Amino acid sequence: MSAAGRAFLIWLLAMLAGAVIVWNSHFSADMSFFLPGKPSPAQQVLVDQLKEGVVSRLLMVAIAGGEATQRAAISRQLHGRLEKLPEFVAVENGQAGSLDADRDFLFRHRYLLSPAVKPERFTVDGLRDSIANSVELLASPAGMMIKPLLPRDPTGEMIELLSGLNAGAQPNVREGVWASRDGERAMLLIQSAALGSDTDAQERAIATIRSHFAESAQYAGVSDARIEISGPGVFAVKSRATIKSEVSKLSAISMLAIVAVLFFVYRSARLLSLGLLPVVSGALAGVVAVSLVYGTVFGITVGFGAALIGEAVDYSIYYFVQSGRLGAAEWRARFWPTIRLGVLTSVCGFAALLFSGFPGLAQLGLYSLSGVLTAALVTRFILPALAGNDHPIRDLAHLAPPLKRAIGVLQGLRWPIILLTVAAATLLVVNRHQLWHPNLSALSTVSAEDSAADAALRADIGAPDSRYMAVITAADREAALQAAERAGQKLDALVAAGVIGGYDSPARFLPSQAMQAARRASLPEANELATRLQLAQADSPLAANKLGPFLDEIAQAKKQGSISRQTLDGTSLALAVDSLLLQRPDGWSVLLPLRPPGGEKGVDIAIEPVRAALAGSGALLIDMKVEFDRLYNDYLDEATLLSLAGFVAIVALLAGTLRSARRLGAVLLPLLLAVILIIAGVHLAGEKLHLMHLIGMLLIVAVGSNYALFFDRADKERRLDAPTLASMAIANLTTAIGFGTLALSSVPVLHAVGITVGPGAVLALLLAACFSGKDRD
Repeated sequence: MSAAGRAFLIWLLAMLAGAVIVWNSHFSADMSFFLPGKPSPAQQVLVDQLKEGVVSRLLMVAIAGGEATQRAAISRQLHGRLEKLPEFVAVENGQAGSLDADRDFLFRHRYLLSPAVKPERFTVDGLRDSIANSVELLASPAGMMIKPLLPRDPTGEMIELLSGLNAGAQPNVREGVWASRDGERAMLLIQSAALGSDTDAQERAIATIRSHFAESAQYAGVSDARIEISGPGVFAVKSRATIKSEVSKLSAISMLAIVAVLFFVYRSARLLSLGLLPVVSGALAGVVAVSLVYGTVFGITVGFGAALIGEAVDYSIYYFVQSGRLGAAEWRARFWPTIRLGVLTSVCGFAALLFSGFPGLAQLGLYSLSGVLTAALVTRFILPALAGNDHPIRDLAHLAPPLKRAIGVLQGLRWPIILLTVAAATLLVVNRHQLWHPNLSALSTVSAEDSAADAALRADIGAPDSRYMAVITAADREAALQAAERAGQKLDALVAAGVIGGYDSPARFLPSQAMQAARRASLPEANELATRLQLAQADSPLAANKLGPFLDEIAQAKKQGSISRQTLDGTSLALAVDSLLLQRPDGWSVLLPLRPPGGEKGVDIAIEPVRAALAGSGALLIDMKVEFDRLYNDYLDEATLLSLAGFVAIVALLAGTLRSARRLGAVLLPLLLAVILIIAGVHLAGEKLHLMHLIGMLLIVAVGSNYALFFDRADKERRLDAPTLASMAIANLTTAIGFGTLALSSVPVLHAVGITVGPGAVLALLLAACFSGKDRD
């Protein structure tokens, strides 16, 4: 077998093995890209809530169109259809009867659930006061509900529980179902069975809701009915669709444009195909490396990698253009060392990202490193064997004179460019506090319109936002519930003081076994209770002999079994408990979401009094917004350090190779100037910088170093030949196309890379030419 045949066989086998790995790889487009790999305790809560928390599984539904009675009919139909499906664990629309199971459970177990059940509650004075309060409530709007319960629950335990059950904001009610604040939409709140991180299942759940809505609207005879769905699951599905669509579209645009450039240069389908081998090889190697190391490949990683088409194809351009008249052996001897050094500078820059604690950033580094290195190796060892010595391309010598004249013009602009850079640097220093985007929303694919619609639905339906949360960890469920009860006592004092508006706790509906035993022990024996009741009601209009059912209820409660998690099955309270009481590999966690004073969203809770009150309880107080901002700042700080580390590695590599301070300065100067000018330009364009702009700066240095090194080689040889000039110009064009197309993306991560690296690569070439030595050829 010939050398070319062996080379092709090796390449083909490697590609087939890679294709098998890619076929079996798992691709994801969820928020995990932005989440830390080793989170702090507070960040772990944030990660858990984003992936599997109750808020991440909420879907808010609004039904518009038709009359209020028609919307209510559709809401009831949709409720009836969805509550029977296993895909949904809770479907609420406020209709009568939807909470009957909850009320039956609460009434049946009220003496084990009510926090008022203590020994003093059943003393003579305690009975007198509690029964008097219940009698007074008969004249209130709740009187109609209390009156039939009074003989069985004169101490008002059910009222005590219902007040906790209905705490917080409640939606309006029109025609017997939940409605928006303006009454123009019927509202439903749906909890999916699937985790919020399971985007496929969330997409199926959303499709199921839409399908059953269409059938419900048809059944109700409302032709103009419309549905609006929002929630984290909707955002995840839309984000994935956006990333998939834009990666496919922009990759196609980039590839077509690059192919057109290459075909213009090569004028041969064979050379064009061979020229794309490094690109295909690099892209495949990148996905394979990420899949093998991380198990999951993020969609944004693939999108970012698509931009590397522009750089990966550079190596084949260098080979075909520069070796046309020299031959492969001479090209290896004369040009490969320079290209190899450029590849190693890129590898050093990307390798720094491997040390990131954020999987998304580390994946970008591994994908880029693997892709660039593979593309270079294929160009060096596979391409010459396959191409052979006969690969004529278009004569590009005519490009040299105008390019050299352009270089001469640029070299005459050195001082104006330096002054412009100084002005740009001054602008960045003066505006340094306004340069960076302050939070993680900078990386979000959620549009402003979708965000506003979500906020409106949340306000209409009173959905929780869970910004403030106390978190408790314990070895087992019983210990976790007991700790939640101790923390609850401290939070009750804060509610009474008006510091917080309220809180949710799984212990409200699933008390610890110890608390249930204590409450059961607080219930007196039947004879003793009867005697106390006679004394308490001696002068009351409600005679003790009318409260016989109360005595029976107490006697029954003393014999009643304890409440377990299984006891809650069939009620919506089970979902509340499951969302707040979570089993972990190393124990149990309890979440206690806090509501702001007055139940008003957007009102901040005074953190310090809450933290002081919880001191010593073992509860960790978390402000989710602060944690999001801290997460982003950690991300940004780490990316800054890693980018600096990558730059230092590049400088060290170049210094060790060039062995000349003057040559090192000549290579680095245009790269640094390009970074400063591009960042200033992005700022003047009105864009806030975020961490992907930072990665873009590193890429400008990594990519631009290739051009600076070619000019350094030309300065050393004291001549700049036509093939070198033409190859740099064409390679720069393909790089600008590969990265520049990302600037068209609406995905912030991809857009930032595109708007930074695309023009940055062009500027790096121009500045490298500007500060190169005079051509002696």
